[in-house]
Amino acid sequence: QVQLVESGGGLVQAGGSLRLSCTASGLTFSSYTMGWFRQAPGKERELVAAISRSGTSTYYADSVKGRFTISRDNAKNMVYLQMNSLKPEDTAIYYCAADPLVAPGRIRAREYSYWGQGTQVTVSS
Repeated sequence: QVQLVESGGGLVQAGGSLRLSCTASGLTFSSYTMGWFRQAPGKERELVAAISRSGTSTYYADSVKGRFTISRDNAKNMVYLQMNSLKPEDTAIYYCAADPLVAPGRIRAREYSYWGQGTQVTVSS
């Protein structure tokens, strides 16, 4: 049974940083593309960043380019999202997602098979 568990969310002031972590179990982690999505109240779930199975290819939404960095450690079955220069508009629930077939540039949530329960990120102004 595949499980994805996010951690690292919280409340931070604008301009601050947070590092999200996602621990995966029940799957051959290195065979899965990993993505971070977010969903703000009243908005659709959007892809923030994704990383290929080997970690050599990444995708970032325009809104986070230059501020967020996705990385993975296949030995530890973990994926990370380093978030710097946070803005109030980054406030959302952040979800970790996995799929064995999707390419990192595929942005639709429905293309990912497995999801974590999410972690809240709140950025105050």
